[in-house]
Amino acid sequence: MTIRFATARTWGWSSRPGRRYVSVSLCAANDNRAEPPETNAGQLVAALRHFAVHGLSAAEQARREAIEADRTGDASSYAWWLGVCRTLDRRMAERLARKVSNRAAH
Repeated sequence: MTIRFATARTWGWSSRPGRRYVSVSLCAANDNRAEPPETNAGQLVAALRHFAVHGLSAAEQARREAIEADRTGDASSYAWWLGVCRTLDRRMAERLARKVSNRAAH
């Protein structure tokens, strides 16, 4: 495997005459909301314990539990497991919630 090194760049000047770099803001950008979603303490503890048992597949397992609860018509269990899934993986939980609400609408 070849490793290539680039020369160091000094911001504000260029090796080409008459050309200068434009300063750029180095603020990090991410997909998190400005305000974190509300999570109750009990659900957070449950999500952490669920993660301790299932590891990196904990969000997927919580999603499966939510799907099973929805399939059996247990709305409170569905909401609980969706919240656990949301605590572990917000995007996965939002996709599931959209899918369930779309199916309920039809």
